[in-house]
Amino acid sequence: MTKGYLYILLCSDGSYYTGSTNDLERRLAQHQSGEGANHTRKRLPVRLVYYEEYDRIDLAFYREKQIQGWSRRKKEALINGAPELLPALAIAYRDLRNSDA
Repeated sequence: MTKGYLYILLCSDGSYYTGSTNDLERRLAQHQSGEGANHTRKRLPVRLVYYEEYDRIDLAFYREKQIQGWSRRKKEALINGAPELLPALAIAYRDLRNSDA
């Protein structure tokens, strides 16, 4: 199996892009040159702000899909090395409202 990477880029407009690849340096170069995803192509330059390495690419892809569903605040907690904040940031606002009833 091929090694994989999950990565998060900070785009020039302040948005985040989450992706996965088996060659992190090549993929970052593609994003910077405008050959990456449509999201990053329109928001150059981009900067790598976080990555995780996996023994298998499918694990990196699974993690990518997980993180893509996260809120901006939850992604920022991960990027900033504050994993203790992740559980609280996983609570949906609708669940908080329902607990008041």
